[in-house]
This record gives sequence, C-alpha cells and structure tokens, in this order.
Amino acid sequence: MELLLKAIDICVEYTGREVLNIKELELYDYDRIGLVGSNGAGKSTLLKVLLGVLIPPGCKVKRSGSFAYIPQLEETAIQESTDYALMGKLGVSGLNTQNISGGEETRLKVAQALSGQVHGIFADEPTCHLDSEGIDFLIGQLQYFSGALLIISHDRYFLDEVVNKIWELKEGKITEYWGNYSDYLRHKEEEYHNQAVRYDQFVAERDRLERAAKDKRKQARKVDQKAKGAVKKVMTESGGRLGHQKTMGSKQKTLYNAAKSMEHRIEAMGDVHAPEKTRVIRFRQSQALALHNPYPITGTEINKCFGDKVLFQKASFQIPLGAKVAFTGGNGTGKTTLLYMILNQETGISVSPKAEIGYFAQNGYKFNRDQGGIAYMEENCDYQQSEIRSVLASMGFSQNDIQKELSMLSGGEIIKLLLAKMLLGHYNILLIDEPGNFLDLPSVAALEVLMKNYMGTILFISHDQRLLENVADRIYTIKDWCLHLTKG
Repeated sequence: MELLLKAIDICVEYTGREVLNIKELELYDYDRIGLVGSNGAGKSTLLKVLLGVLIPPGCKVKRSGSFAYIPQLEETAIQESTDYALMGKLGVSGLNTQNISGGEETRLKVAQALSGQVHGIFADEPTCHLDSEGIDFLIGQLQYFSGALLIISHDRYFLDEVVNKIWELKEGKITEYWGNYSDYLRHKEEEYHNQAVRYDQFVAERDRLERAAKDKRKQARKVDQKAKGAVKKVMTESGGRLGHQKTMGSKQKTLYNAAKSMEHRIEAMGDVHAPEKTRVIRFRQSQALALHNPYPITGTEINKCFGDKVLFQKASFQIPLGAKVAFTGGNGTGKTTLLYMILNQETGISVSPKAEIGYFAQNGYKFNRDQGGIAYMEENCDYQQSEIRSVLASMGFSQNDIQKELSMLSGGEIIKLLLAKMLLGHYNILLIDEPGNFLDLPSVAALEVLMKNYMGTILFISHDQRLLENVADRIYTIKDWCLHLTKG
C-alpha cells in the first residue's frame, strides 16, 4: 500500500461562497474512487487542486507519483497520441485532430491517458460522448489499469464497473463510502432510514416530555389554587394563621421543578432534522392533447444518405402510444438524424395528426437570458406554480436558484431547466437527445423518475445503461442501416 497523494487544508471560495473546506485527503495506489456531488459542488475544482493546476492559499499537496488527467472536452487542446493500437480500439482512426467529433475527441484523450506510464489517472466525465461500445472498452481498460483512479462521472453503470470507493462532495466536505455506486446508494438509503428512525424517536420523546411538563404545570396550578383556598379559610377561621400553607407550598414547588427539569431535558435533546422526503411529481395531460392512435409514430422502409454515407436503408419501426422508447447505436449511426426525420415527418415516417412534439437537443437554444427561471417555466405551461416548483426541486433547484435570471445559471442548471420545461410543456410526444449528459447524478436519477411518470410518449437517445434499463419499455439498436428491436 503506497500513499500517492496527500492534501492538507483545501479551502476554496468563489464569489463569497465556500466551495471546498477539506482538512485532509489521501489517495493510495489501490484507490479507485468515484467523485460524486451536485452540479456546482466543486468536483472539477477539487481535481484541479489535487493536480496542482489550482493552488489555494495555505493548501499543501504532496504527490509521490505521476498522474494523467482526462479533462472535460472544452478544457484543453488535444495533443497527438502515439499509441496507434489503443487509438484504433477506441475508434480514433488517425492523428488528424481537426474537425473531429466529440466522441472521437473523448476517445483520443482517453488514449493519451492510458498510454502514459503513470501512477494514477484523474478523469472528469470520461464517458461523455462515448457510445456503448466505447464505454465498455474504456471500462475494460480501466479495470486492467494497475494505478489509482479518481473519476467524476454521471454514468452509474460505468461507476459500478470501475470504482471501489465513493467520495461524496457536499457543502465543501468529503464523505467516504466503500463500494461502487450501487453500494453507495444502499448506504445512503440506510442513512435515510436511520435518520427517519432517529427523527421519529426524537419527536416521540420530545412530545412525551412536553406533555409531561404541561401536566406537571397543570397539577402545580391546581395545588396553587387549592392552597389559596385553604389560606382564605384558615385566615377566616383562625384570625390569619396559615395552617398547612408550608406543606402545600412544598408540593407546588416540587411540581414546578419537575416541569422545569423536563423542559431542560427537551433543550438538551437539541434538534434532529427530518430526512428530506422524495418528492412525488404527478403529471397530468389535458384531454385536448389525448392521442388515440395505438402507434402515433411509425417508420416504413425509410432511407437516408449523406453523400456516399448510408444511414438508413429500408428501415422500419413502430412507436406504441405512451411508451418510453430508446434508440442506441454507435457514434455516427444516425440516432440524432432519426429524431430530426421524425420531427420533420420525412418520407416513410407517419406521425399522428394530433401529435404535439417537444424536442430537446443539447445546443442551439434561444431564450431571454434576463428572464427569471420561474417566469420562463410558466410560459405556455398548464401547471400551477407550486407544481413547477416541485419539479424543479426534484431536479435539485433551491428556492434561491429558481428566482435567478437565466444568465446567472450554470450550463448544467440550464440543461435541467430546459428538460423540466419540456416535461411540463403542452406536448404529448417528446424527442430527447442524450438527456443525461452534463447532469449530476442526483439530477439523472430525478430525470429517470420524471420520464417514467410522464403521461405521454417519449423517444430518447442515450448510452446510459441504467437509464435504458430503468426507463425504456422498448429499445431499438441502429446497426447495418436498420433498426433492430432489442427490448420490448
């Protein structure tokens, strides 16, 4: 067991907000860690501190080995790799780094990291833009990599296959959990259950003590009233002699002291917070948007070419009403093109006349950046503001966040807002292209629930294995210019 890295006093602030406040962090050669946390929690910042890219005042980082870094796509220019065999397996055909796709760029950066002789690899969303085949190959390479791993990822399947420890970054602190991501979720569920039990016990004991204290004070008041009556009687009969007043006063004092003792015990209990409840979002759909066609979208022997490249050749498919249908396949096989063909109702594709289609892409959005989040969500929306707030809260938005202007939101927050707006929109069919990219893990899990509960029909593209398993009723895999039904 070799200590590869030790960091002390990692303190980072941004615009007056404490992003990181970690006293000590250690990374060993056997560590294979998944770094998880909400968007904006400081995950990428922590990687940069550990790598020495960012040096906060007072922070000390001692490295006993060399590390490779796989950044997010926009962060650095690509260097050429010389591991041709690895590049070929990752699907990178050559060294021309001009005009390559996002998936090819990711593969090239992965190849660079894996071909180096390093003690550890730090990676920030390495599966982003990789297709399923690329993800599986990357998993195999990292499983055989003998050094340490510290990986930020929103892909639950990938984390389950690669890591043996989770670092949860929350409110600037790191909490460590042994096991993969599924183990982490079980730990969190157990924590939730234990917190619920503690809260129920706290409330029950607090209520018992409050009732007991109230009863003691009530008894003391009765004694007080009885004592005053006795005093009046004695003063009348014996000219002012107080008789049993002392005895009655002692009993009254004992009762008041017992009440005070219970109130002190309530104060000493402190405060136990209730665990945050999972919000249940109930979608509804107006009768005006109802579809009665059992297959509102069908494709019959569709064809599509770009120059000499054939994407579809006599391909056919059927989309059942209310189904959640996923399209998978390698990069460049035509998944996004197919959504565009459906949206534009190209030759061979039939769409129900009453279809109201909402489309989510990952770029090209236009909106008033000076507009507030709630005002933007309320446009062309039949839901009450309370329902809108519930959906946004389930996606990780705080009350403060949803009051901000759109220009103040991060890229990940904008994506979440756009997805939420579409799910609450005046649509009965949704086309969604890679909804999980750039979302944090809690938001991906929330999106999964929202998609499952959505009343209409959803067609989506994803390489997220867990999203496919948990949401898709039917999966079409695009291969050899055709759509093959692999589930449903």
